[in-house]
Amino acid sequence: MSEWKETYLIDVTSKIGDGLHGTPQYDNDGEYHFINGNNLIRGSIVIKPETQKVNRQEFEKYAKPLSDKTILLSINGTIGNLALFNGESCILGKSACYINVNENAERRFIYYVFLNRDFQNFIVESATGTTIPNVPLKGIREYSFRLPTLPEQRAIASVLSGLDDKIDLLHRQNATLEAMAETLFRQWFVEEEKEDWEKITLFDAIDLIGGGTPKTSIPEYWNGNIKWLSGGDIANNHKSIIISSEKSITELGLNSSSAKLLPKFSTVISARGTVGKYCILSEPMTFSQSNYGIKPKYESCFFFTYLLIAHSVDELISAAYGSVFDTITTDTFKGHSVTLPKLDVIKNFEIEVTPLFQKILNNQTQIRTLTALQDTLLPKLMSGEVRVEI
Repeated sequence: MSEWKETYLIDVTSKIGDGLHGTPQYDNDGEYHFINGNNLIRGSIVIKPETQKVNRQEFEKYAKPLSDKTILLSINGTIGNLALFNGESCILGKSACYINVNENAERRFIYYVFLNRDFQNFIVESATGTTIPNVPLKGIREYSFRLPTLPEQRAIASVLSGLDDKIDLLHRQNATLEAMAETLFRQWFVEEEKEDWEKITLFDAIDLIGGGTPKTSIPEYWNGNIKWLSGGDIANNHKSIIISSEKSITELGLNSSSAKLLPKFSTVISARGTVGKYCILSEPMTFSQSNYGIKPKYESCFFFTYLLIAHSVDELISAAYGSVFDTITTDTFKGHSVTLPKLDVIKNFEIEVTPLFQKILNNQTQIRTLTALQDTLLPKLMSGEVRVEI
């Protein structure tokens, strides 16, 4: 470890700055995206449907010196998100900090320094502001850590990026499988719709179940072996199979509240605030009253039911209302109509798409295993407790 030197971040960077403190002039036809901290996801810049665009004039006015040595870090609001800049056409908002690594360090290694819990804890503790936390750039520049030689930096980064690449591949496979399932649903139930199919409300096509929360003041209700989903859990696993939850409840908590236990492969959808986020359960779980559970009306047709919700969700969101928060109610489901065939067609479709969802679940399980391995290995590699042969 003698060759690992105590280093300040400012010593291995050529520039640390943040984005525009204000609002650019948006242009729906622009070719550049306006990126903030919430666009930094799992090491990449992710363009969301709501991400605004700007034209070349705005880009040239507000562009920052980004390059293949740049790491992006969220420092305002949501703190600690990271992405490697890879030439994306964009300008930055104030919640996205850019850090340009100099020739003394390997960019990917510094990325893992930032991903490590020591740095993540450091920026949380450095944040100012009671309503919206903000990390001062001065604090980031003064962060200190132990830096190995360049060859060892590259070796460590290679091990960790290998895990990242596998995780990313599995996420992309799942996105493709999800898209395939949605395409099949449209072919079967939209493009090939027949005149003799029955038109019913979405409410009548599903089994809609309200959620509940055990009293938080009673410790015996919490930290059990039954997963309990909040709206945040569902949003973070939107359009996927959810495996874990932030909180869990006990059998006593379940029986002493209005919480309901949904069976494996049921659908859950957020119904208040950020409405219309949905996912499938990997095992029996409970959920809060800000969400709905959805079981199949048609026996064991869990994946058909999920895809029916996916196909209807834009209409549900459009019909949501509320003076403070948008809300989906039972009337929202009753107000949306769907046209469906006889049961044998639905059951045949379920057989057709089940292998796709089984593969998605297998991939989600692998992602969880690889992520746990990375979480264990990362601090050991960054501290030198585990060494990599060069």
